[in-house]
Amino acid sequence: MSEEKFTQTEEKDEVKENKMGTRPINGLLLSMSLPMMASMLVQALYNIVDSIFVSRVSENALTAVSMAFPLQTLMIALAGGTGVGINAILSRSLGEKEYDKANKVAVNGIFLSVLSYIVFLLIGLFVVKPFYMSQTDDAEIIRYGVDYLTIVLTCSFGIFGQFIFERLLTSTGRTLYTMFTQGTGAIINLILDPILIFGLMGAPKLGVKGAAIATICGQIVAAVFAFFFNMKKNPDVHISFNGFKPDGAIIGQIYKIGIPSIIMQSIGSLMVYIMNKILIGFSSTAVAVFGVYFKLQSFTFMPVFGLNNGMIPIIAYNYGAQNKERMMKTCKLSWVYATAIMLLGLLGFELIPDTLLSFFDASTEMLDMGRVALRVIAIHFPVAAYCIVTGSLFQALGVSVYSMIVSIMRQIVVLIPAAYLLSLINNVDFVWWAFPIAEIMSATVTTIFFIKIYNGTIKHIGENR
Repeated sequence: MSEEKFTQTEEKDEVKENKMGTRPINGLLLSMSLPMMASMLVQALYNIVDSIFVSRVSENALTAVSMAFPLQTLMIALAGGTGVGINAILSRSLGEKEYDKANKVAVNGIFLSVLSYIVFLLIGLFVVKPFYMSQTDDAEIIRYGVDYLTIVLTCSFGIFGQFIFERLLTSTGRTLYTMFTQGTGAIINLILDPILIFGLMGAPKLGVKGAAIATICGQIVAAVFAFFFNMKKNPDVHISFNGFKPDGAIIGQIYKIGIPSIIMQSIGSLMVYIMNKILIGFSSTAVAVFGVYFKLQSFTFMPVFGLNNGMIPIIAYNYGAQNKERMMKTCKLSWVYATAIMLLGLLGFELIPDTLLSFFDASTEMLDMGRVALRVIAIHFPVAAYCIVTGSLFQALGVSVYSMIVSIMRQIVVLIPAAYLLSLINNVDFVWWAFPIAEIMSATVTTIFFIKIYNGTIKHIGENR
């Protein structure tokens, strides 16, 4: 190796160590997480505003958009779960100084995103109408839902592109750019929503179709910017498809971590689908309330997920570098910050539920039902903070299967059966208690797994350094 090339490699190593390996953890975690948290707050805001605008069309339109949530969640599960695998493997590769492998992870990740889009293109073309008909026989809700969800799924290349290119930026510590991409996409959505839904400024009045078009426009613009930043501002990853062949070993590593996350989020999709079927037995208003809850809770949960997106590459990098102290400090700080965020969300749901529901043009029936729902469900928020952060620790260490098991037990083994049994009381107010019940179980199992992985793996990190 020439002296010049050796010097360049040495300088590259030093830069990386200065970023992930030696910078004070609190400052590093905040610098990586705050941009993601801010951008996800904007994302949560435009999700809420999207539903607020749709609720002005009619309560059936709001119900239709709420019923779309399971398939949208499934799409995000595939994109996000794949991203979790890419994030962890790429960051660990950089921590181990395996730069060629990091590049291969990036290129194979893009390839997987293209395949994922093709799957949801087909779902959008052939599955949407049967999906709605399996939940309701209300012709207006079905019509609104098919109009909305077909557009969102068939044009989902935007969200898959956004996810993959933002994960490449996050994996290398460039979360400031992801704040810009997500924020820009969200702002475009916010601007286009009222214009296209209500036909302002000379645009056609498209109703729920306008909401869908606004959503995909924001995603496409965000994907374009994220791609640009990777090509121009991310020297740690070199994207090139010259002579590309899918690497089975790398894809296997990505999905070893990613599949549990995909399953975990997909279970959430199944949970929402079954909950909608339970709630429609009471009324379409109950489904609308449940949909509004998910929109509102995202304003609390999305910042925590942003915190996790900053936390995972730090832990994965220092796991590769065998630095236990930095790993655990990152985890402890994340627990503290996540709990603080969730407590703020809890206060909002408990103190001003009527104000929150009024944003969605809630009827008297929806206010009465929603007030109880928000206050009961929010009880589990602080406990969820601990479970989410610890689950992200599992993902960063390559044992996402633990997170998957916890998710299955929480949502399938406990939450759905509890909701069904409580629904037999014939009072929808009791159904919401299934969420706190399930979260208590989740925290118990999460703690058992954490103790196991700490004693078996974390405690021994760095012993052979």
